[in-house]
Amino acid sequence: DGEDLGWVSGSFAPTPLACNPHGAVQAGVHSVILDAAMNFCINAALNGRDRTEATIEMTTELMRPALLEGHYTIRGDVVRLTRQIAYAEATISSDEGKLVSRSTGTFLVHRSKSD
Repeated sequence: DGEDLGWVSGSFAPTPLACNPHGAVQAGVHSVILDAAMNFCINAALNGRDRTEATIEMTTELMRPALLEGHYTIRGDVVRLTRQIAYAEATISSDEGKLVSRSTGTFLVHRSKSD
């Protein structure tokens, strides 16, 4: 709908610990990074002490490998924010701008009683 509700960006340079023996980043590492990006962008959109409480649902798709010694850009965006639930999406892209992996998620929001 074109709303700029909240976003986050960052970068990722894989180390051997994140990779399988062939030098490709493990799928679980993609999921952790994308989950964090979605949580951070939602928290950036919230006021006061309101925060994400839990990931309710998340899907992750890997389109191409992220390789050891590569450099990647991370982006997270809030899609929709309600009183108790937030929806977000995140991507990891190569320096060439190619989509490497993406994720969508649904998150429980905790609203502070003091705000």
